Amino acid sequence: MDNQAKIEALLFIAGDEGITLGDLANLTGLLKPAVHGILGQLAEKYAQDNHCALKLLVSADTYRLATKGELAPVVKDYFETPLTVPLTPALLEVLAIIAYRQPITRLEIDDLRGVQSSGSIQKLVMQGLVETRGRLNVPGRPFRYGTTTAFLDYFGLAELSELPPLSEPAAEIIDSEQFAQALALRRQKLEGEN
Repeated sequence: MDNQAKIEALLFIAGDEGITLGDLANLTGLLKPAVHGILGQLAEKYAQDNHCALKLLVSADTYRLATKGELAPVVKDYFETPLTVPLTPALLEVLAIIAYRQPITRLEIDDLRGVQSSGSIQKLVMQGLVETRGRLNVPGRPFRYGTTTAFLDYFGLAELSELPPLSEPAAEIIDSEQFAQALALRRQKLEGEN
């Protein structure tokens, strides 16, 4: 892979929080002026390619990828899908990880899942099931996420302590099927008591 591909990959994985010029230089082993030049090339490449949905944003010393403004209606529709639509396995998996390990950063979620989770997190935030809970006091100051009262209402819980126990140790990945089954068993038990 060339250096442009490495920087593009780091921008992608950094997600909403973005990544600083210094971090890009450290991670690629390039000098800051070289990284700055490559970022300029990427910005120009995105701007000139009408088939590319991305653009490069910069604020202060932090760079991030975003979608081009003309795609706003499509992106808005994606995030405003009503909760009457069932949660997908990917959304359930991210929601389960947040529910059991909150507060947690997106990078920690990505590490557990092995894939990028910013889209799922944003959708859960838009649906009101997840909210930001401040920032972690480390370089980049990533957001920490936790569940909301709407999450409790959606799953019929009075408080987080009512989350069903998981069959696997908490150190293991929490998969969407296990989470959904645990909640379904809890609902059946509650209905049986009424």
